[in-house]
Amino acid sequence: MKAAAIAVGLVAASAAVPSPAFGIEDDRGYAALIRRASYGVPHITAGNFASLGFGVGYVQAEDNICVIAEKVVTANGERSRWFGTAGPADADVRSDLFHRKAIDDRVAERLLEGRRDGVQSPSDDVRDQIRGFVAGYNHFLRRTGVQRLTDPACRGKAWVRPLTETDLWRTSWASMVRAGSRAVLDGIVAAAPPAAAGAGATPDAAAVVAALNGASAGIGSNAYGLGAQATTNGGGMVLANPHFPWQGPERFYRMHLKVPGRYDVEGAALIGDPIIEIGHNRTLAWSHTVSTARRFVWHRLSLVPGDPTSYYVDGRPEKMHARTVTVRTGSGAISRTFYDTRYGPVAVVPGTFDWTPATAYAITDVNATNNRAFDGWLRMGQAKDVHQLKAVLDRYQFLPWVNVIAADARGEALYGDHSVVPRVTHEVADACIPAPFQPLYASSGQAVLDGSRPDCALGRDPDAAVPGILGPANLPVRFRDDYVTNSNDSHWLASPAAPLEGFPRILGNERAQRSLRTRLGLDQIQQRLAGTDGLPGKGFTTARLWHVMFGNRVHGAELVRDDLVALCRRQPTATASNGAAVDLTAACAALARFDLRVDLDSRGAHLFTEFALAGGIRFADTFDVTDPVRTPRRLNTEDARVRTALADAVQRLAGIPLDAEWGDIHTDSRGERRIPIHGGRGEAGVFNVITNPLVPGMGYPQVVHGSSFVMAVELGPHGPSGRQILTYSQSANPNSPWYADQTRLYSRKGWDTVKYTEAQITADPNLRTYRVVQRGR
Repeated sequence: MKAAAIAVGLVAASAAVPSPAFGIEDDRGYAALIRRASYGVPHITAGNFASLGFGVGYVQAEDNICVIAEKVVTANGERSRWFGTAGPADADVRSDLFHRKAIDDRVAERLLEGRRDGVQSPSDDVRDQIRGFVAGYNHFLRRTGVQRLTDPACRGKAWVRPLTETDLWRTSWASMVRAGSRAVLDGIVAAAPPAAAGAGATPDAAAVVAALNGASAGIGSNAYGLGAQATTNGGGMVLANPHFPWQGPERFYRMHLKVPGRYDVEGAALIGDPIIEIGHNRTLAWSHTVSTARRFVWHRLSLVPGDPTSYYVDGRPEKMHARTVTVRTGSGAISRTFYDTRYGPVAVVPGTFDWTPATAYAITDVNATNNRAFDGWLRMGQAKDVHQLKAVLDRYQFLPWVNVIAADARGEALYGDHSVVPRVTHEVADACIPAPFQPLYASSGQAVLDGSRPDCALGRDPDAAVPGILGPANLPVRFRDDYVTNSNDSHWLASPAAPLEGFPRILGNERAQRSLRTRLGLDQIQQRLAGTDGLPGKGFTTARLWHVMFGNRVHGAELVRDDLVALCRRQPTATASNGAAVDLTAACAALARFDLRVDLDSRGAHLFTEFALAGGIRFADTFDVTDPVRTPRRLNTEDARVRTALADAVQRLAGIPLDAEWGDIHTDSRGERRIPIHGGRGEAGVFNVITNPLVPGMGYPQVVHGSSFVMAVELGPHGPSGRQILTYSQSANPNSPWYADQTRLYSRKGWDTVKYTEAQITADPNLRTYRVVQRGR
């Protein structure tokens, strides 16, 4: 192919905004206008979706090329070749085997087959965005060169190469199955018939067990959708607070994307994605929280005697399909044989779902064919109100593992667990889950269906976008003019005034105790509406919403701290889990002075945090379904495990003063600098979740997970306004000016303003404008 001509020019920030397409209106090239505002946030304008994708790919490569390149290495099953070790039990090898199987199965290619309506296969608009993103990334790489990259993480590395469109579809598929087959990939890779059980290493099943226990996504979020009755101006308002990793491919990236007359959305997307996933347009805002719904079901297979790779369906034997997959490592190659059934791959969980001579278990991951997500998010961004948004959700049914919380300028709010969920209706559960597995389904929503019966396949709801998933009529949705919220509990209490009940158990539990974080999230709203939280007036402005978001209350401590102090004063010595006697005197004093927050100047916060992580919050009273926000609330001082947990916390904190200030020991490293970080653990009942593992004798030096893109946006007659921040900053490159600036801003509870209108954008004193152009392909 003839090399494309490249032109990249700069125009002065004060210059009038030129025509976005710069004369390139057809398929002979790409052009986008980039306006970098404060903190490096790009506002990208283009004349069509291909050029919009081109601009996104270019700026994301400028800021995070190493992140994107490594994400592609993972999706192509090449981690062990470039980064890795040697053995079949290595995590990179297992990841590679899983992704190479998807490549051998041509999963990404099959996602593009069918009518381009956004449901059967991606629309032309989305295909153009992907094509443009790849061209923009490659344009930057070609212009800069691998050897001249400024990020030391991948400068000069052979694994940084030009992308293809298939690369991006593979990374998208990997994201879709994150809470499904990818969550149990260890079990899929380890699955082997009994006679071949020693043929491959059996990995640690911890990740599989975590998926079984409801932690399949490993991430979380808070969100508020506030309606007219909850805001001071009568319009809608949204708080977005996803809790995501601070390093790696699941970092968010702030941007504002515009194709005049067709699309105009500000917000954030995961790095490597070409479209806004959380954000707002002029009249609608939305966020997502990780849903409790299950993404896959198990099928119990009755095996043919003497042939553990054949199973019965309707009394007739059916052979599994065996496929051997090979991955390259730094020292050679490793192969593994996978076994597929009509329901999906065989997977094992040692001690729970074993492959025996009589029985095996296959999983059906309903997101494995989800090619609708980019179209869904694109159409969400074009919706004008929550009812149009609901119509988009009904048509595309694309959200892979998240709820949606939204509000519009008219003052109406929406909650929906409108995610992709296996079609396990009440009727299917009653008829197709064998009796031994009914308690598992009732307690966890994990469905094990009878694979010997063809009528126990997932089937199709008449209103579902695709077969195998629950249709909109079976999904919980609530419109409100006061508020809706979610903090990773189920749909049940999204609106305490109108609980959502009667839905299939696979979606989540109902009429059950909520987490401390959920309870705090609801309490914060209720206090603000009643005017009892110490802030002026009643109702929300974006300033008050920001204050509530970063109030950093520790709800667990609010409930039990006083009882805990009284207990340890009565019994100042306790026995730790290792049998050692621990003096609690200093702990009592530190807890008594604890201000019940995780602010930078809070003292004793680390002691309560470690107490909570040791399982010390144990209640004496029971959950009351008629008072779900405030029960249970009394510490069980008669439970010996409470004192043991406090003793364990004191031991874990050896070498760290028990009255240390939180900001002195709770930090994030940026180069050689440690930035103090407020927020804390959800297990302690903190809303502003920051997960920062303890390093013995030192403290908490590096955030791994927590509040990421935070947005408080108000929708009014003059357009959107409000506050936003990306806690870990825009770029992962330590040589970027945008590597730590928002992290320092977060540390002092600051914010960047919403910049959506032309007046808001051009008022930014740091605005820098340039255009990227590629003529020809």
